[in-house]
Amino acid sequence: MSNLETAKKAYGNSKKMTILVIALIVAMIAVVGGGMALALKGGESSDVGAVETVVAGTSAPDPATAQDREWTGTLALNDGELGVTLFGDKAPKAVASFLHLSESGYFDGTTCHRLTTGGFDILQCGDPTATGSGGPGYTFGPVENAPADDLYKRGVLAMARTSDPNSNGSQFFIVYGDTTIPGGTAGGYTVFGEITSGLEAVEKIAAQGTVSGQQDGAPAAPAVLGVASFK
Repeated sequence: MSNLETAKKAYGNSKKMTILVIALIVAMIAVVGGGMALALKGGESSDVGAVETVVAGTSAPDPATAQDREWTGTLALNDGELGVTLFGDKAPKAVASFLHLSESGYFDGTTCHRLTTGGFDILQCGDPTATGSGGPGYTFGPVENAPADDLYKRGVLAMARTSDPNSNGSQFFIVYGDTTIPGGTAGGYTVFGEITSGLEAVEKIAAQGTVSGQQDGAPAAPAVLGVASFK
């Protein structure tokens, strides 16, 4: 083999190796990027995700139906009940939607699809498909009543959303331990209520961790919502 042929072969092998390395780097970036979006440990991401897809075509309820007042009631979880106060005066859009969905039985029998642990302590619910991609067929925004210090205290009820501040739908999260979530450009997450009793049921679910054993995933223990009633 001549020196020229040897050089050409070496160049070809080098070019193939470069392409392979670039492909591997692109693949690694994709995996790491996806992992970061899912990790949701404090400081890593502010996206408590809710990718809303059409389940039933309708329009977001009129915020006036929240009547600029607090609402009290209960939300069934597994075999127990959570005592709940809704802040219709502070988050009328979210409360109007939550009341509408509750009254229509939208949440009945739905599974809370996501649990995070390790200091980022939330149980995410409200998706009838239990996949994290379901919603009522409408979205609303912008963010209401987000904490100025980014601290979501134990017992808080807040709306899940994508990075779009107008992507609130039916998904919400229950905070079972004080959790800091950076507000980002969207301005945080809408706090529309609080759990006033029964939070131990959520803590019991959290204590059993996720199916995968990771800090973010589907709860290992049953977490099924039932009837909600407010007045």
